[in-house]
Amino acid sequence: MDWLRAAAHLRAEGRAGVLVTVTGVRGHAPREAGAKMVVDATRTWDSVGGGNLEATVVDRARQLLATGARAPETLEMSLNEHVTTRHGRQCCGGEVSVLLEPLPARASVAVFGAGHVGLELARILARLPLAVHLVDSRADQLAGAGDAALDEGPADVRLHHAPAPEVVLRDLPPGSHVVIMTHDHAEDLVLCDAALHRADLGSIGLIGSSAKWARFRKRLAEAGHPPAAVARITCPIGLPGLAGKAPAAIAVSVAAALLQTLQDAPSGPAADGAPGAAADPAPPDHRTAPAEADAAPPDDYRAAPVDAGGAPRADAAPRADHAPAAPHPAACPRARTGAPA
Repeated sequence: MDWLRAAAHLRAEGRAGVLVTVTGVRGHAPREAGAKMVVDATRTWDSVGGGNLEATVVDRARQLLATGARAPETLEMSLNEHVTTRHGRQCCGGEVSVLLEPLPARASVAVFGAGHVGLELARILARLPLAVHLVDSRADQLAGAGDAALDEGPADVRLHHAPAPEVVLRDLPPGSHVVIMTHDHAEDLVLCDAALHRADLGSIGLIGSSAKWARFRKRLAEAGHPPAAVARITCPIGLPGLAGKAPAAIAVSVAAALLQTLQDAPSGPAADGAPGAAADPAPPDHRTAPAEADAAPPDDYRAAPVDAGGAPRADAAPRADHAPAAPHPAACPRARTGAPA
């Protein structure tokens, strides 16, 4: 696999890497300017010349990956017998400039429900450098979702028809951000239950009023989830206090809150794919010094202020919610009523 396919492969896997390019050569060197390779935490593709040059570059690339660094940097390396090295000597006699460009993993966002709000949200997210999964249990709903707005932006958008969408949730990459807004409260509850079984998700959001969330908290507790786990779910979702019940208005609110979550997420190997800046360690000087070690919305789905446990604060405005209560996820079959979420 060459470097270009390797970079595409890492993006598809949701993993970070570093693109290494020889940008300048003075005198004799093992590779010409323009030679490239890709490095991830455990693998390399292509070559910038082998020997101490390449081994040192790989060490530095993996330091950048370990710290979550995002800024590119240049290394200047001399290839002569007078330079102290870690990986053997190269006596080509020249000097090489190498550019290291981090390729951060894209944050993964899964929108469950391709109804009015879900589709509007996916259209917004498609304009951002994300991996977007749009999931629905209704094949006909997804058939109408493949519009140009999902394909023209920089996001990698994938449509999933899943009669049991919790299966897709279970297979999402670690660190994924989940937004639940299906047409069916029973499906929402099953997805909440499945999400709480994954401790490695970046965030979990559920569309709905505070009354819906109160019922869901009760049923999730009955299903065995402790309060601290249930509190991982944010409901209602979106920016608190932003008025508007139109699907596009709700989608903008949810997208803005999600962007804030992504911005605040930690970076580095513990949160691979999450945006955020880490302090970039200074590169060693390899010329003279050794290399360093290495659906349509019902009622009111605008966001309401909540406390840390997910309950509405005393100063929050009351919400109307006329949808029927969702069943216990383990107590009844999966309903497909077509009722709005």
